[in-house]
Amino acid sequence: MRLLRDRGIDLPEPLGFDAQGRSVTEFVPGPLAMDSPALSPGQLRTVGAMVRAIHDASVGIDGDDLGLGPALIPIPAPDLVCHGDLTPWNLVLGERWVFIDWDGAAASSRVWDLAYSVQAFTLNDAGADPAEAAAHLGAFIDGYGADQALRDALLDTLPRRTWAMHDLLASAHREGREPWGSMFLEGHGDHWRGVARYVERHTQVWAKALRVAGAP
Repeated sequence: MRLLRDRGIDLPEPLGFDAQGRSVTEFVPGPLAMDSPALSPGQLRTVGAMVRAIHDASVGIDGDDLGLGPALIPIPAPDLVCHGDLTPWNLVLGERWVFIDWDGAAASSRVWDLAYSVQAFTLNDAGADPAEAAAHLGAFIDGYGADQALRDALLDTLPRRTWAMHDLLASAHREGREPWGSMFLEGHGDHWRGVARYVERHTQVWAKALRVAGAP
């Protein structure tokens, strides 16, 4: 967190540890995006730009040197230290728009981290009109400034990343790992299964939204 703050990213200031050894950070006031009215396309472009800035500022950071633990969902050949959960439930919308909850930062990849973020912000309602969701997806990715190669990789990654969240919850339930095991039974398992099927079912709609303007 200190490294990213030094590189120009606005995030909660680390304040050390309390008497019980707990990490303490600055409190950033404001509601979470998940508890706020739906973000407009312009606001989604802003969030996409925020995620891009975090990714770019993270280049060259070595997770092993920092003693970071493994990612919650490990991937082959990770090459970028990522937050891992840049989502509406971790974005504060106050005078400052700030991503919180950095304790899960670990080695991952740009496209894997981006896929989770863009899905959580734009494709997380299995009952939404796909055309409207696609417009939101396009706004987020335009804000991120993704080139066509990254957009193509994202299209391939979106279903896999969404199913990976469902599978994490399902395996945690089977193995008794908390809090994810209980979350699976409390509706999160059904939610992620439905969303994963929604993402898979409308791949061609997402493909059109992810096309760079003017591309064939």
